[in-house]
Amino acid sequence: MLVTLILLVPFVTGLLVFVLRWGPWIGRLMSASALAVLAMGITLSVTTSSHAPLTSLHGALRADALSSFMVVVIGVVSLLAALQTTRAMNHEILSGTTQRQASSYSVLFQVFVTCMLAAVLAANLGVMWIAVEATTISTTFLVNHRRSEKSFEAAWKYVILCSVGIALAFLGTVLIYFAALHAGNGSHSVATLDWTSLMKVAPRLDPGVVRLALAILVLGYGTKVGLAPMHSWLPDAHGQAPAPISALMSGVLLTVAFYALLRFKAIADIALGINFPRYLFIVVGLASLLVASAMLIAQRDYKRMLAYSSVEHMGLLTLGAAAGGPLAIAAVLLHVLGHGMTKSVLFLASGEIHHDEGTTAIAQVNSLIARRPMLGGIFGVAMLSLLGFPPFSLFVSELNMARAELDAGLWWVVLISLGCLGVIFASMASHARSMLLGPSAVPASNDAPRSVVVPLVGALLACAVIGVSSWPLLSLLHDAAKVLLP
Repeated sequence: MLVTLILLVPFVTGLLVFVLRWGPWIGRLMSASALAVLAMGITLSVTTSSHAPLTSLHGALRADALSSFMVVVIGVVSLLAALQTTRAMNHEILSGTTQRQASSYSVLFQVFVTCMLAAVLAANLGVMWIAVEATTISTTFLVNHRRSEKSFEAAWKYVILCSVGIALAFLGTVLIYFAALHAGNGSHSVATLDWTSLMKVAPRLDPGVVRLALAILVLGYGTKVGLAPMHSWLPDAHGQAPAPISALMSGVLLTVAFYALLRFKAIADIALGINFPRYLFIVVGLASLLVASAMLIAQRDYKRMLAYSSVEHMGLLTLGAAAGGPLAIAAVLLHVLGHGMTKSVLFLASGEIHHDEGTTAIAQVNSLIARRPMLGGIFGVAMLSLLGFPPFSLFVSELNMARAELDAGLWWVVLISLGCLGVIFASMASHARSMLLGPSAVPASNDAPRSVVVPLVGALLACAVIGVSSWPLLSLLHDAAKVLLP
């Protein structure tokens, strides 16, 4: 019942918004919905950590420790985004967006959240594919919410590239089903895309078919994750979408697609051994780090800078998954949460900066600390978190992923990663310094209101607390890692 209720809450909220249309109270309703999802996700995490996985709707939905953890991440990021929705939409309405467009935005927001929850709670990998595809459809309209020429171009680029990627992911899923059918000696009653059943028959899957399927799946779902070479939609879409949608896309949509890759990699590790999946993940992970480091050097737009930073962090997650083992997977999942919260804060803060400054050009934004100390301080501290400074959780997760890679004998991967991270650190620190520091002839004014400041500061404090002491998550992280290990 709890698993079904998690899906119903945002779905029903979307229906209410559709019927009642836009009003200032809708932001509070959306925030309450996201808070309910987060509370139920925490409850589900406690339940699945101490008991067997929960199922619902005759086995169509299934929640284990990994699914529960992802529900918590979705709940946290969607709550941050929903808390800013009323203010963001009021900005848009004042600048020409109609109330009908604002209502459509709110409905699509809830559809988006529902689809992500369905993706992580689906027991069947085919249903998971459908849910991930549905996120593409809903977010395409959200990216083009402003109806400008640039947002229209970004939306088309997003839908075309992600549709190609999802089509490849479908082909890979079909190949996995074919391998399961062959393992069951042609019996359709044995062949299934159910996650647990595939894990059981994984030792009997045809290695050649699984090898081809995994390569296609990495390319397909990797498009949605934002991994090189299919990453080019990401800076355009994140740069043009409203700030709360950019926060959702970068903070959690990418990792929902990465969750799908983790599921398939767990099957491939049993069917093929760890070497082929490991080196496949290493190739795309390092490629993503190299692309991000090259593109961030001369970046001129701060929203696109944050988008390319997502390419970097998805590459780090891929390398952590390549290392495998309990430490690596637990660190990967901790990084998913830390990146989701930090990147959400940065995108939401960048939305405020864009509204106040009227530009996303790095060169045209300066002296934020002097002119808007609270907003500039939040952006600056969040940048420290994103760059991996202690005591924030990204420092802990990156350190543990590097430890796991060294334990796996991948010292050369660590060296290449550190070189890329050094370039990325220098580039992003330089861009942030030009935006935040310097004297200002204009006195401090027009700072962010309390409704914006409190959630963002709370998220940064949570990142710091988790970095110092991960005890609230420790058992859940280890239980979730066990789900992916043979």
